[in-house]
Amino acid sequence: MRRPFPWLLVATLALAGCGSAPPVRPPEIPLEMPAMWTADSTATAGANRSTAPAAWWDSFDDPRLADLVDEALANNHDLAAAAARVEAAAAQARVSGASLWPQASASGRAARQQQVFVGLPIPSGNDGPLTSRSTTYGVSLDLSWEIDLWGRLRAGASAAKADWQAAAIDWQGARLSLAAQTIKSWFAALEAQRQFELANDTAASFRRTAESIRARYERGSRTSLDVRLAEVDLAAAERALATRELAAERTRRQLEILLGRYPAGKLAPEGELVTTGVAVPVGLPSDLLARRPDIAAAERRVAAADRRVAESRGNLLPRLSLTASGGRSSSELSDLTSPDFDVWNLVGNLVQPLFQGGRLRAQLARSHAQEDEAVQTYASTVLRACGEVETALLADRLLAEEERAAGVVAEQARAAREDALRRYDGGLIDVIPLLDAQRSAANAESALLDVRRRRLDARVDLHLALGGGFDGPAAGPITNPEDDS
Repeated sequence: MRRPFPWLLVATLALAGCGSAPPVRPPEIPLEMPAMWTADSTATAGANRSTAPAAWWDSFDDPRLADLVDEALANNHDLAAAAARVEAAAAQARVSGASLWPQASASGRAARQQQVFVGLPIPSGNDGPLTSRSTTYGVSLDLSWEIDLWGRLRAGASAAKADWQAAAIDWQGARLSLAAQTIKSWFAALEAQRQFELANDTAASFRRTAESIRARYERGSRTSLDVRLAEVDLAAAERALATRELAAERTRRQLEILLGRYPAGKLAPEGELVTTGVAVPVGLPSDLLARRPDIAAAERRVAAADRRVAESRGNLLPRLSLTASGGRSSSELSDLTSPDFDVWNLVGNLVQPLFQGGRLRAQLARSHAQEDEAVQTYASTVLRACGEVETALLADRLLAEEERAAGVVAEQARAAREDALRRYDGGLIDVIPLLDAQRSAANAESALLDVRRRRLDARVDLHLALGGGFDGPAAGPITNPEDDS
């Protein structure tokens, strides 16, 4: 006779009891976004967004940036740690999703027992009491399944999946941030090297001036005051040289750490600071912000918090679980290979929480509060992102004006230094105007290097604030975890 257990079990597990979690409500932000940025750059009217390359760091006129960014993305240990966090979140999502499926286990058992019949008037055939020994073997297949009537399990799995998506987006943000840090560190290393070279040239210039003044003093044509003033400026230049050398060494080592190298200071930045490359287009749309990883990750955390509210609400409702098992039990081990189940059971269990000291409602209140926190964090992230873009656009324009003015100052200061040298050699001025002109020229060239590097940093910050280049479509809506379940 065919045993009914397998067919009954299949029919039970096929019950339509898997409910669906309620849809995620989109976060509402009381913030009116402008179509364009108020501090938009005053770039050339003919600038077109299609001129920006796909890799935004290629917009800088430095071919070395691509190799540096690739090396940092491949070898940076902090980025590798972020990737490991994504793997952990993915594993946790799989753990949470496993509760939606039936749980199956197989077990086998063997038992041998002896029973002693004491006090019965049955002869045992020997001097001891009557005994009985038996051996039994058993094998069983056990299945259990909680029917997700209210979508509680799906909500928990969906929340874990949203956390996984947020972690993956955080990793993308870490890549973007690492690329920006690498580029800015390279620019800082270039500037530090040029500042060191400028300080070295300045110290050499003051050294020649001090030697010339001392020679004239020894011939009696200059006073000891001139010698002392020249020596003061020479010592100050040598002190500045030591400071610049330390700064150059520090920036090289910082860049090597970002690249995943040992900070030996062997990296040799050579060449001039580059230009910013592609002009900022007029009329950048504000929807470019949708590409920013921090905004996308904050939206995923709102979705996760919303799902956990549904999960906590489901904890207040009844739970229906099914348990089924079947197998064989025999005194003969060979009987266990039979496909017929002669031992089986099927149990349905309905549980309604009645009183737990307010724990479940407190968990629901906590989930609501965490959802409100996630929504406010999302709004704060969007607002902060808008501020970063507006500030970066304004800085790009103002630093361009500052660089132009600093270039004029440096050019005129160099010309004044050369004129002061000629006049001093001709005996038309004393040493004080000469030393002033040398200091002014050195300071002006140093300030020009500084503003060029700050303008490059501001352009990197603008790309970082926009989540990439000036072109390319904004990211589409984040996939609802329910759509992938």
